[in-house]
Amino acid sequence: MLASSLGRRDEGPNVELAQRITKMEDNGAIKELVENLSNNKSDVQADCIKVLYEIGDKKPRLISGFVRQFLALLGSKNNRLVWGAMTALDSITLEKPAAIGDNLAMIAEIANTGSVITRDHAVSILTKVASLRKYEAKALPLLIEQLENCPGNQLPMYAEGLPPIVNDGNRGVFMKTLGSRLGSLEKESKRKRVEKVMKQLSQRNS
Repeated sequence: MLASSLGRRDEGPNVELAQRITKMEDNGAIKELVENLSNNKSDVQADCIKVLYEIGDKKPRLISGFVRQFLALLGSKNNRLVWGAMTALDSITLEKPAAIGDNLAMIAEIANTGSVITRDHAVSILTKVASLRKYEAKALPLLIEQLENCPGNQLPMYAEGLPPIVNDGNRGVFMKTLGSRLGSLEKESKRKRVEKVMKQLSQRNS
């Protein structure tokens, strides 16, 4: 039922398969998809990771048992598997905070060298983990580092994810970090988005 098996070049069959598996909660099919992440055909690997993160987007708990396999894929030489795995991990972060929290340094390192999609989901993971008091101290420095060094085009989106995790203890460092980036943003529209977030942060109660 995978797109490559059907001779299709679009993702339609993979999305439909994910919807079917999610609705049926077909754990056997999910296990088979995970097993085929190491298939000797790269197109099959790509189809499988696509189906898996689509399932994760809808029902994270269905793929949360495979967190270790997704973490292992972050070291793959196949970029499609790397950003696909990061997407899957993003969907299950709050399902498996301990396992993901133990690997934050690696996740941040992959973000620094990966694609835009890889970084987007890595920052989302760091933001989610930072929202959990138990892991905030570990996640916050890595999140701040991403905010300091990410491309200007991505900064507004990352900043817009911050308000829910702001408290009296971290408000100052977020404000300082975002403020330090304003001058480097060439487009006024992007500066305004960051300034809007800063205004929200300054007014937000813990």
